[in-house]
Amino acid sequence: MLKIVTIIGARPQIIKAAALSRAIRNHFSDQINEIIVHTGQHYDENMSEVFFRELGIPQPHYNLNVGSASHGVQTARMIEGIETVLKEEKPDYLVLYGDTNSTLAGAVAASKIHVPIAHIEAGLRSFNKAMPEEINRILCDHCSTLLFSPTETGYKNLMHEGFDTSNQPPFSADNPGIYHCGDVMYDNSLHFAELAVKQSQMLRNNQLIADQYILCTIHRNNNTDEPERLQHIFEALLEIVRQSGKQIALPLHPRTAKLLKTNLFPECYQDVISNPLVHLMEPVSFLDMIALEQNASHVITDSGGVQKEAYFFKKPCIILRPETEWKEIVEVGAAQIADASKTRILEAWNHFIDNPPRHYPAIFGDGKAAQFIVNELLMNKES
Repeated sequence: MLKIVTIIGARPQIIKAAALSRAIRNHFSDQINEIIVHTGQHYDENMSEVFFRELGIPQPHYNLNVGSASHGVQTARMIEGIETVLKEEKPDYLVLYGDTNSTLAGAVAASKIHVPIAHIEAGLRSFNKAMPEEINRILCDHCSTLLFSPTETGYKNLMHEGFDTSNQPPFSADNPGIYHCGDVMYDNSLHFAELAVKQSQMLRNNQLIADQYILCTIHRNNNTDEPERLQHIFEALLEIVRQSGKQIALPLHPRTAKLLKTNLFPECYQDVISNPLVHLMEPVSFLDMIALEQNASHVITDSGGVQKEAYFFKKPCIILRPETEWKEIVEVGAAQIADASKTRILEAWNHFIDNPPRHYPAIFGDGKAAQFIVNELLMNKES
């Protein structure tokens, strides 16, 4: 039987892991033993635990409980804990997702003791090495044995960095296999969309009207920690509310909630908290987030995951970053990059009011990416 150790830590990884765990449970339960390790990178109830219950993910076999710390301290603690688990479990593969400190720590720990790495969401590039995520994803890719890219652009990025598509099994870190397989988050969105319609009470509980509100998320530290950027974003949001009369649903990341009062000008902060059309919320569950995405008219976000989910549900998206890893959604006209510029955010808003996207090509696969990945793990173990 194939044994894999799956590393999760941040809430997007927990959600992505649901797709792989579901594929194993439904199609490969007699062939694969999955050991789940939670690093504890996101550790509070709303940011982590609720997802295990809601999405049917098996409870972690290990929790490293690293908690919050500086990048170096947090990553070091994870490396130590993951190495201990790998030596104990002796897996055939370590499965890593995305680009967080948990991803980086797993890549370092496994590569040092020669445990093969399977990297899901390989090949994504913002081409901005000031982003910690960019460093994490590059280093993880170049330590990996199997690399699964969700998009054609990601696959081509790997080729441009020297990965050889003609490599043949048996694969190794020196002879890696790369795949364009589709996106496991598209798998999840398809799977959970109907459940969200039935179970979520987000719209009712927050007096939101379908197609009459904008969904906004802000969590990146360059947006939350830099007062000028945060001020410009909220000035733009308030102007959009004034122009459109639409509500804004804004689930607050803990970082954003903590810094909102100190990093906004007092007058702007008062306008935000007193405006009846601005709904500031606690972090929401995955099903509630899907419900918010399905029913929003537009999405404004600095989250890579929410950008994609806006596309899955055919919602125009304004990106609060200077670049995106998901270039395809911009190229097809479904998203615009506005960074934290009030002027560009409003220009993007007006563009989508006048020119709503009409085409959403199937650029994220067929909804069966997780099943493909698990099958490849089995096939390459046999080779």
